[in-house]
Amino acid sequence: MGCFLVSTAEAVIVTAAKKAEEKKEIRLGEGEAVEETKRTSIPLSRKLTWLKNMLWGGAVLLLFEHIWHGEVVAWFPFLTAMSDPADTAVMLHEMATVGVCMALLITVVWAGMCIVADAIVKREAKESASETV
Repeated sequence: MGCFLVSTAEAVIVTAAKKAEEKKEIRLGEGEAVEETKRTSIPLSRKLTWLKNMLWGGAVLLLFEHIWHGEVVAWFPFLTAMSDPADTAVMLHEMATVGVCMALLITVVWAGMCIVADAIVKREAKESASETV
């Protein structure tokens, strides 16, 4: 019903955080302008881009699925569950359970991706440093 709104809200917050982090990295000289060979970790702004893309992608797919099943319409109140108070309660419960669980799962998968990616970058930096010595 409205579970896609939870990941959409998280995606909006992550997008804002990514923009702020990019500005901070540019100010500190740690952004994309830094040579890749000198880097031993992946910038946070790039990691936030991964999370942002995962969240927006999931939200768009869920929105499409809800439109397909007639739960989201082009006229007010847009969510068909909001036309009846009993359905609204069910929708809010779904958002609080299913929507939050999906958003948390996406975030946990992203955190795992970041850990693995950092380990790979550090291993490659260590190998390249040992080759030059």
